[in-house]
Amino acid sequence: MNKYELAVVLTTKIEDEQRAAVIEEIKGMIARFGGTVTGVDDWGKKRLAYEIQKMKEGYYYFIKFDAESSCPGELEQRLRIMENVIRYLCIRQDD
Repeated sequence: MNKYELAVVLTTKIEDEQRAAVIEEIKGMIARFGGTVTGVDDWGKKRLAYEIQKMKEGYYYFIKFDAESSCPGELEQRLRIMENVIRYLCIRQDD
């Protein structure tokens, strides 16, 4: 099992309950692909470095999880088509 960190930026056009539902959906996907979530950091609303889809701000989340090497690829395929996700990045943590 490898340690990973997933950075997700969500749109500001959704309500708090919808944001929580999107994060729960992402955590569910991690579990479905054999991973275990070890922590979720909510950084709140931050200004983006550059405008994305005519948006200047986004909600930042950092999800730490343990999984096999196939999980990030599967996860990124699903994140790519989620409409509330502006950007994402999954990196492997060094031990």
